[in-house]
Amino acid sequence: MNRIAAGEVVERPASALKELVENAIDAGSRTIAVRLASGGLDLIEVTDDGCGMASAEIALALERHATSKLPDERIEMVASLGFRGEALPSIASVARLTIESRAQGTEEGWRRTVDHGAIAADTPAALPCGTRIRVEDLFGRVPARRKFLRSPRAEYAACLDVVRRLAMARPEIGFTLEHDGRRTLATQPEEALAARVARLVARELADDGVVIEAERGAARLTGVAGLPTFNRGVADHQYLFVNGRPVKDRLLIGAVRGAYADMLARDRHAVLALFLEIPPEDVDVNVHPAKTEVRFRDPAFVRGFLVGALRHALEAQGQRSAQAPAAGAMGAWQVEPPAPSSLAPAPSLQSLFARQYAPAANSVREMGNGWAGRGHQPLAPPAARAEEASEDAPVAEHPLGVARGQVAGTYIVAEAEDGLVIVDQHAAHERLVLERLKAAGAQEAMIRSQALLLPEVVEMEEPDCDRLEEKATELARFGLVLERFGPGALLVRAVPSVLGKADAQALVRDIADDLARHGDALLLGEKLDLVLATMACHGSVRAGRALSVAEMNALLREMEQTPRSGQCNHGRPTWVKLAHSDIEKLFGRK
Repeated sequence: MNRIAAGEVVERPASALKELVENAIDAGSRTIAVRLASGGLDLIEVTDDGCGMASAEIALALERHATSKLPDERIEMVASLGFRGEALPSIASVARLTIESRAQGTEEGWRRTVDHGAIAADTPAALPCGTRIRVEDLFGRVPARRKFLRSPRAEYAACLDVVRRLAMARPEIGFTLEHDGRRTLATQPEEALAARVARLVARELADDGVVIEAERGAARLTGVAGLPTFNRGVADHQYLFVNGRPVKDRLLIGAVRGAYADMLARDRHAVLALFLEIPPEDVDVNVHPAKTEVRFRDPAFVRGFLVGALRHALEAQGQRSAQAPAAGAMGAWQVEPPAPSSLAPAPSLQSLFARQYAPAANSVREMGNGWAGRGHQPLAPPAARAEEASEDAPVAEHPLGVARGQVAGTYIVAEAEDGLVIVDQHAAHERLVLERLKAAGAQEAMIRSQALLLPEVVEMEEPDCDRLEEKATELARFGLVLERFGPGALLVRAVPSVLGKADAQALVRDIADDLARHGDALLLGEKLDLVLATMACHGSVRAGRALSVAEMNALLREMEQTPRSGQCNHGRPTWVKLAHSDIEKLFGRK
């Protein structure tokens, strides 16, 4: 029977370690030390300075379902991490388990050893107050289970993840982890939550993270969330806790995805650690033997609370984004340019700017400029040249600086008081358009539509048409007017005026794909956010479009006033800055 229970509670060394460390936390420890050998396959040792146990309590702890953590019959009010009384007897049935413990206020400790279910030793022991538990030869006599374990390196990675999560959940406790004689993790007790999270998850969170503190009713959310521009390709850097318990809950993971929906590409994931505190009676932690899954009494409230708190915290950061320059990019700046060819003279600076801002050849010019013959690249109009030359606005007044030029028809170069700012015009404008659309939606204001002279027919699969028809009323609020045109087609009568000359066919198909991809997994507001993000992408300034200095400055000023303008809708930065010190390093001045 114990081995059957062990199959549920102890799947691998990491699950045994999790149970032992949770018991150490429940014992009121201030420091917990973990030692592993061969990824936990040969040895797991957990030492704490908690309350300890007397000899009778050690014997009772090794009995199935014997626990002192249930003061009454109300299991939903349990505040401890462990409470079933299954972990120790289950581990003892499939390994050699040694418990040494000395209770606080006593002068003698006790040791009991159980070898794969049989008592091997029961003697006094000398040790400080607290408990030390050793697990050796896990599944040594259960070859069917042992052969399915992974390599020591993989098992160690799982153990490290367990200790990291529990150390984050308890910043008041000091943790150390030693593997094969090498210390790999160490934290100090009474550490600040944000500092503990940055130490254990990613040091960059100290600069590229946002502290989360929110309350709604009896629920409270704290933690650290990475800026959208600080993201990863996998979701293994998302740490979620409910009432101090590490969980891997689909509802919470979905809420995080929803909060970052219009700020990250679909193949990128946020980096964060969130701690949700909720009344015990509103959450059921007794769903799974490993206690990694929970069930909420009001899941819609929990999801809405998380999404709202995360978005509010991220929006409060304005145009902030992760600004660490890539080492490769900085290195490329330092490479000396190749010597100019002797066959053709190097172009002058004046001709380079003239070529950048001049319209395409063989085009009709406005403002009194005549036809430009084939092969001739005229300078910009006199008025434009005067505007560019006199752009001497005080730099100190603007955080993103004043535009000085455009590179490759894609990047705006601006001079700020403390450095050089480079802006991706398409990414920045995409964010601005999205925020305008969302602001109009929040105010329940109708966005102006641009009626199409000839309505466009978009042919799609019938389920796609059904989904779009269901959302037609909401889409009309944002200026996209759709009408059913048979079983497998929709009629586009108007598009949002802010999108300009958007491709109606591509826009409608992309929105249909978004709705199909996420189905009923998202709330209506989150679905509309995805739709708006798609519309914004279709309506933003494209890379390669030449902008006047006035247009560039207008874009910069709007970015300074728009929340979350530091990242595009896909989680990439919209601007980067080279500080004066960085520029001086490039030229060897420092």
